[in-house]
Amino acid sequence: MPGVDVCVVGAGPVGLTLAIALRGLGLEVRIVDRAPAAKREARALVLWPRALEALDSLGVAGILRRNAVELARVTIHGRGRRLGELTTGWHRSAYSRPLNIEQHDIERLLCAELAGRGTEVEWDTEVTDVKVHEDRAEFTLTRPDGSAESGTAAWIVGCEGTASVVRDRLGIPFEGRRRTGLQVVQGNAHPDWPLGEQPGHGHIFLAPHRSLLAFPLPDGAYRFFCFRDDPDPTLTAPPTLDELRDLVADTARQPRLRLAPPERPWLNRARFSDRIAARLRQGRGLLAGDAAHAWAPVGGHGMNVGMLGAHNLAWKLAAVHRGEADERILDTYDTEQRALAVRYVREMRLNFMELPLPPLGYRAFSATVPVALALRGFQRRLDRQLSDLGRNHRHSALSWQRSAPGLVRERGPRAGDRMPDVRVRSGGPAAGPVRLHTLLRYDVWTLLVDAARAADPAVRRSLEERCRRGPVPLRLLPVAPADAAEARLFGRPGDLRLVRPDGYVGLVAPVNRPESLDAYLVTLAPRRPDAPPPPAPSAPGASSPQSFSSPSPSSPPPSDTAQ
Repeated sequence: MPGVDVCVVGAGPVGLTLAIALRGLGLEVRIVDRAPAAKREARALVLWPRALEALDSLGVAGILRRNAVELARVTIHGRGRRLGELTTGWHRSAYSRPLNIEQHDIERLLCAELAGRGTEVEWDTEVTDVKVHEDRAEFTLTRPDGSAESGTAAWIVGCEGTASVVRDRLGIPFEGRRRTGLQVVQGNAHPDWPLGEQPGHGHIFLAPHRSLLAFPLPDGAYRFFCFRDDPDPTLTAPPTLDELRDLVADTARQPRLRLAPPERPWLNRARFSDRIAARLRQGRGLLAGDAAHAWAPVGGHGMNVGMLGAHNLAWKLAAVHRGEADERILDTYDTEQRALAVRYVREMRLNFMELPLPPLGYRAFSATVPVALALRGFQRRLDRQLSDLGRNHRHSALSWQRSAPGLVRERGPRAGDRMPDVRVRSGGPAAGPVRLHTLLRYDVWTLLVDAARAADPAVRRSLEERCRRGPVPLRLLPVAPADAAEARLFGRPGDLRLVRPDGYVGLVAPVNRPESLDAYLVTLAPRRPDAPPPPAPSAPGASSPQSFSSPSPSSPPPSDTAQ
């Protein structure tokens, strides 16, 4: 029998998020890392709103917020002058603005949270071999003194970065190529400049062949990222503080700039590859984080996408392990997460705010920035893209849009969308409005129904009975949007919405057609390997549901970075 339920390999932000989520769902977890102790390198910096919502559902976002700086606005500079200002927080969320907190602090805080849930990270412990079988995963652990240990788990998840041993032993190709012509020089420093110290205020400086980001840190210093061309690819040593100062002074056109080292100096030079694993699951072995996908840090979303992947995976893995859901639900983690990674790789290649541009491209782009930032609609769209709140799984096999003909796009979330954090009443007309996300839970599916429809005793009994019969934990939640504006975001009152544990809508269907809910839940249920896919009735004008054995349109085409 397996020694633990899940072995998580790698105690970075993704592995720790996964372990915390699994522990919250009652699974026994072992987490190992070959590093001698928690890392001291600053590395990733920004937590975006959607990742913060995911962490909040696990009960750990609050401690991160208390140790971070909220980024409220970013001023864009070019040619030595101010081009405009980007503001954040345009969309409904308890975490509507990004947080600046360095990766080593994230890891330190998440380690403490995990320890409080009964699991300690095993440092100085390297996984050197992995074998997966039909009913378990076997692995070999090696320690610095040369001693080895054989271990077993029901599942093993590689979260140990781009040089993943788990991925290698599972025989999964890491498809892609090195990004040429791009070098990232970064470091932490206290600037002596005319911009002053402005908590919550960042800066982007544009110049030919480079762009410079300066974001405030909790200790009063700034993180400087300089995305620049790569005139000397043989230069691999970390930059000196003087080199960083010269880059910042030249790009920001501040020749008298001085930089002072912070209490914990950090300087780094890096080049990157854009790579995505050919698949994220091989039987009882899975991949997450940089072991699954990695790209240049343009946009600063790599860590966030990995943490969202861990949030996507944990509830599915727990449901399969407990026998509540068919094992093929894990394949939707593969298709959803790979599709998300493919979109990011493609979008980041068009991020002209951060990618270094030649002189002509720089002049054209910097001329459009003031016009674009002056438009309220542009600000909202850009904030939505950066926040990840608009990311969706609409083409997943788990997303069934069953609304009546002609009404799919009228209002409210579609199947596969994040359920908006609207203000609702759930305790009757006298109850005050609360954020919907405070009522959702990570350990159950939630069936959202308009309170007026659920007031009909026959409707309520029918839905409650279906919730009891469902293979997965499922609860009925009647709610009433707080006002007309919230109702538009919530969606048609005649529809039910089945919300996944990770906050995405799985099913949208008319309340008076509960057979759609039956069909969806049957598809989730475990079945014998030789059993045929369950039938799923089709509604006129609605998209046809897919069984997990059917190809999903969210499965991305071969990566355009593949060689």
